[in-house]
This record gives sequence, structure tokens and C-alpha cells, in this order.
Amino acid sequence: MSEVAQLQLISLGIVGFGILILLFIRATFLRVTGFVAIVLGLFSLTCLAVPQMASLPPAEEKIDIASIKTPTDIAAIGQTVFFSKGQCALCHSIGPSESARCPDLKGIGAKLSRGFLYESLTDPQAFVYHDYRHGGVPKEYPATMPAINKDPIGLSKNEILAVIAFLQQMSGEPISISASELEIPGQAPSAPVKAAESALVADAHTH
Repeated sequence: MSEVAQLQLISLGIVGFGILILLFIRATFLRVTGFVAIVLGLFSLTCLAVPQMASLPPAEEKIDIASIKTPTDIAAIGQTVFFSKGQCALCHSIGPSESARCPDLKGIGAKLSRGFLYESLTDPQAFVYHDYRHGGVPKEYPATMPAINKDPIGLSKNEILAVIAFLQQMSGEPISISASELEIPGQAPSAPVKAAESALVADAHTH
């Protein structure tokens, strides 16, 4: 018997207990208690009738390097990561939003360099730019950007590059991430990958 079924039986028992009190007991206090038991039991039955959905962690994104042919393919993976495992959309919006807790990312790929984006994702406190779109006094946001390459988000290097590719694409910019820069699981980073990592750090530190 499932846990929900057990709770439904308990709720039915409480309702039945309340009905028996109302039928056979004349004491006012106990009748009030019975009435309350019926209400609570019916409320529980109503709640338990609502379909239950398990709360599961975001699915692990699998990047099939062999299937990536163009930078657009990388951006497509980045879009998936952005809205799922990366949890970026929980705080950021793409376009104006009153509910966004962090800066609007619309056009960010055209405003910030690839190296700046990489550093902002992996070491967000290295250079805090309160609001890159704001023309006046920097706007303070209630949420602090986490390092997305660490727990609890823990994006891989490939996933971070894919997110950068997506941000560049949705900003109308050429995608600067190539398939040769992605790390193949189980293999040491190739020379182009190591060179790209050095370039990212150097690029970020020039801004």
C-alpha cells in the first residue's frame, strides 16, 4: 500500500470518528471536537486527491561530442543547460521582467566578451558589475551570483562553454566556441582546449 493510500485511510478514519461522535455523543465540547475532526479529515482527503509530483533534481545533461558539428549545435546544448541544470532562469531573465532577481541577460553576449562571461560564471565575485545595462546609479540585486562550476550547480567545462555559446547566439553575436574546444570525457584536454582556457583567463583580466 502506498504512502498516499495509507494517509487516505487515516483521513477516512478521522472522518468516521467525527461522525460517530456527532451521532452518539450529546456533550457539546465533544460534538465540536467531532465536527472539527470531520472538517480536518475531509480537508486531508481533498489534498491527497491532488496528483502528487515527485521533486527530483535536474536531469544530468549529456553532451555527445560526436554529434556536435557546428557552433549552433553547441548553443542549442547551452540553451538546454541554461533552462535546466544551470538553473540560470531561476534568477535571470532574457528581456525585461519585474520578477527577475538578477540582471536581464538580453544582449549580454554582445556587451561582454567571452572571457568576461567565463569569469562571471566561474568566479562571479572577481569583478562585480552591479548592472551592466543600467545607465545611472548601479542597481543592487537581492541575489548573489554563485560559481556555477561548483556545488550545488556544478556545471562542467563543456556545459559552461555551451551556455556562453547560447548567450552569444541569443545576442545576435557570432559564436566563438568551437567543437574542438570541448573536452572529451575520459581524455586529457587537448592543446586547443588548454590554449582556449588560457585565452579565457587572459581575456577576462583585461576587462
